[in-house]
Amino acid sequence: MKSKAKKLRLLLVLLILLVAGFLISLLEGPVETNFNDLWNLIINNDSTFRTIFIDLRLSRALLAFLVGASLSLSGAILQGYFQNPMAGPFVVGVSSGASFGAVLCIYLGLNIRITGFSLQSIFAFVSGFAIVSLVYLLSQRKGVFKVETLLLTGIAAGALASALTSFLIFLKVDSFEQAVFWLLGSFALSDWNQITAVAPYFFLCFIIAQCLAKDMNLLVLGDDVAHSLGCPVNSVRKTFLVISTFLAASSVSVSGIIGFVGLIVPHGIRILIGPDHRHLFFFSSLTGGIVLLYSDFLARTILQGELPIGIITAIVGAPFFIYLLSKRR
Repeated sequence: MKSKAKKLRLLLVLLILLVAGFLISLLEGPVETNFNDLWNLIINNDSTFRTIFIDLRLSRALLAFLVGASLSLSGAILQGYFQNPMAGPFVVGVSSGASFGAVLCIYLGLNIRITGFSLQSIFAFVSGFAIVSLVYLLSQRKGVFKVETLLLTGIAAGALASALTSFLIFLKVDSFEQAVFWLLGSFALSDWNQITAVAPYFFLCFIIAQCLAKDMNLLVLGDDVAHSLGCPVNSVRKTFLVISTFLAASSVSVSGIIGFVGLIVPHGIRILIGPDHRHLFFFSSLTGGIVLLYSDFLARTILQGELPIGIITAIVGAPFFIYLLSKRR
């Protein structure tokens, strides 16, 4: 009963923070607005205020929430997958692969939009998913798959992709500002097309993850124990790897690399409510979305210009990560 009451209190706090975060994001921006302007939009459907509140601010806030939720859910999945609370959504090379695809598109000078989506986003998603598929294939030895091999192969592939990305930036210095978007993360170019691109992946992956949450609880006990308890270990592991990759790749494709959210948020939620993935997946997604919602608000208001959101998450996340490491010792 105490555990259930604790979860309900946490849910109430998160919902309050969520509503407050969206209100702040809607009301604050380069153009000064207030509640009366928002009410005027609701009553009169003023076209000017509709552009400000709906097309610019609401779309950006929703995209930040969806990306934060996706990264946190991906992190929660991979922390259970590797049986390591220090794992994150980018340990298998997906972020480095996605950023390489985006920078490659910039280097080639391809600035095309296909059905509303930039070719850079498409390159980022495809390359991120491709590098994880390659890592998975390389991790198998004579048909036998080992988690440790996947982890090490992913780190090596990510390092190679990062090196190639740096090389492309070096060759095309005049596109440095565009490359920074993918390397440090930003929602400055957010629109409703990007939301429609990310939302289906998130909700589908979330539903699958919740359906397999009990199997993840068994995987944490070890593959042999999980198999003896009736869990189809190989198929479940493949499914979790695919959906975590989809979540991370789709996020990077619209926002660039945003670090620490998928690492810190699931770890913190696990400390608060325990390791049961049936609740961990939900609370990690909700909290991650809220964290990135407020981080994006700081990124666009803390200075006169636009600050990459990856800087905000790194400033907050790095000290907390060091604290967790020292506490873990």
